[in-house]
Amino acid sequence: MLRKHAMSMTISAILLAAPLAAPLAAQEAAQSPMSPEMMAMMEAYQQAAAPGAEHQRLADMAGTYDMTIKSWYVPGAEPTTDTGTAIRKMILGDRVMVEDANAQMMGQPFTGHGMQGYDNVSATYWATWNDNMGTGLMVSKGTCDASMACTFTGQVNDPVSRQPQTLRLSSHWTAADTEVFELYGPDPEGKETRMLEITYVKRDQ
Repeated sequence: MLRKHAMSMTISAILLAAPLAAPLAAQEAAQSPMSPEMMAMMEAYQQAAAPGAEHQRLADMAGTYDMTIKSWYVPGAEPTTDTGTAIRKMILGDRVMVEDANAQMMGQPFTGHGMQGYDNVSATYWATWNDNMGTGLMVSKGTCDASMACTFTGQVNDPVSRQPQTLRLSSHWTAADTEVFELYGPDPEGKETRMLEITYVKRDQ
């Protein structure tokens, strides 16, 4: 137990120290000349942390949305339709978009929480999602064009097989205030099938 506590304290110390590295380096630089290597390192950190055009596109999506949710529980069958709302907002200095969703699914209250961002270092969009229909976390990465038409590949742990399951996520805007999100996964035979479609309509602000 003491070892676990010590490890937690060590990890916490590292995480707390990391954001201070650049300011401390800058303070030391004011006291003594910086080497070219140090200057390059500081510039790399600054570029990695700076919000850019991709983050602005995420910020443009902030607002309150009405959702129409279509779910395919059996491949080829008619989908069930539910409704809900989603609130999107930017956090961490306009670097990450958070989405909180509330709806009804299968006659039960549904709440979900997602995050989406853009990693300057890998030049990749990323997203996470979890909700009250499970205890796991879906992590996905992908690309978006200038119109925010996106294609992501995500992984979740399948409750039945208890094995990682790969999913395909796509989204595109059909109007300035309307986004269509689709989720595809394997059917019982392993063929890709549409599992979910959510139409987001942004309310007037």
